[in-house]
Order: sequence, then C-alpha cells, then structure tokens
Amino acid sequence: MKTNIGITEENRSKVAEHLSTILADEYVLYTKTLRAHWNLEGIDFHTKHVFFEEHYNAIKEYIDGVAERIRKIGHYAPGTLKQFLQLTHLSEEIKGDNSSSNYMKVLLADHDTIIVEMRKIIPTIEEDFGDVGTADFLTGLLQEHEEMAWMLRASLS
Repeated sequence: MKTNIGITEENRSKVAEHLSTILADEYVLYTKTLRAHWNLEGIDFHTKHVFFEEHYNAIKEYIDGVAERIRKIGHYAPGTLKQFLQLTHLSEEIKGDNSSSNYMKVLLADHDTIIVEMRKIIPTIEEDFGDVGTADFLTGLLQEHEEMAWMLRASLS
C-alpha cells in the first residue's frame, strides 16, 4: 500500500538514503563494540567488559529504531554487510592492542563521527525535506551518542 504521510516520495527517498547511511554507521559501530567486548584484555577487563556490553546492547536498539524509521517512511532498510560497508562513514578496522584505552579511543572517534554526520543532516531533513518526525528521531539518537561519547571520553581522562 502506498505511503501517504504528507512528505513527497522524492523527499522520503532522500531521507531514507540518509537513514540508510546512519543504519550502516550504527551497524559498524555495533560490530566494533562487540569486538571490544569479546577481545578486551587488561587489569580492568571485568568492568570494561560490562561497559562495552551495555554499549553494544544500546546500539542494537538504535539499529532497530533506524531500520524501523526507514520502513515508517515507506522504504526498505539495507540489511547486508556489503551494503553497510558501502554506506558507512566508519572503518571496520581497529588498529592497536586489545586494551580498554585503545578500544575506547577508537569507539569514541566513531561516536564523534556519527554525531558530526547527524548534526549535518538533521536540519536538511527537517527544513529541506519536511520530515520533522525523522529530524526529531535523529535528535534523540544524537543525544544518545553524545552520552556514550561522554562516557568514553570521561573514562579516558
């Protein structure tokens, strides 16, 4: 059935493209956070193991929310690793050792990248494409990434 939510098909398509990139970023970040959780080594293993688990569980919810938002505006979400790697702003690589500080630096940089990218597109989605619902959704998601970045940054201080 046709989606008729007061936003043109052209604009919904453009919003879906932005959301697909965000979905890819979230999926790559999720995978990297899982890697940190699985491969972490060091004296702070237990506390950081739990810390990374909390983060990847939250990111898993973000992934679902973004994919569902794409569906709500009448489009299909990408769902293959190949698509995610083509769409993402992030690198799947993690260089360095398996210490918590190395993982936190890498993940912090990824959160910061996602935050910057969202700040760029939220006004466009709201003002140019007329999708206040998606802009509001992304603003909430942006705030979640700001909190995770703060936690990582504070842990590295």
